[in-house]
Amino acid sequence: MPPARSASPILGLLLILSALLSQMWIWEPVHAQVGLSQVGSLKRSPADLVKRYVRLDQKGARLDVMGFDVVAPYVDWREEPLWSRVVVIQGADVSEDHRRWEIRDNLDVIIPVTFHVRGEVDLKTATFVPGERKEEVRFHVKAVGNAWRIIEPMIPPHVGMTRIVNFVREAKLEEKNEGQRRLLASLEQSLRESR
Repeated sequence: MPPARSASPILGLLLILSALLSQMWIWEPVHAQVGLSQVGSLKRSPADLVKRYVRLDQKGARLDVMGFDVVAPYVDWREEPLWSRVVVIQGADVSEDHRRWEIRDNLDVIIPVTFHVRGEVDLKTATFVPGERKEEVRFHVKAVGNAWRIIEPMIPPHVGMTRIVNFVREAKLEEKNEGQRRLLASLEQSLRESR
């Protein structure tokens, strides 16, 4: 029996493209984990750890169930809750100025991070609610064992606009239900219009 051929050359191209994109996506988190021994080191600034965590979050590391493995070395909790919303951001500023930190002792600090929010995606209804604002989150960072770890807070994913658009587009391509696909297409369009 001859090998099965692809029903559509476009489908084959999409599968190849998807495989290439997933290879590119995997590199950044693995690279981040390799460098963790340096970033989490108590000899380095705890702000370095927070910056890495925020950057991974912005790139969508927490959107996927497997993404927790990527951010787990940065935090002191064991699992990520299921979130019903995603905060869409333009960027984030991690304060490196220790005068803005709350220093509880040499191994226990709170570092403010300012997120530039564009809006929120409600995952239950697949809708984007625009709302530009600045949001300050105070990350509690503490020495756990021999490395810095984020102790709290557990906030919903704060994802960059480009990544959330790509995430929705990927979900739309994988969705089998026509009604759900239309909802995702509408969400993608709303996100693109708000860029």
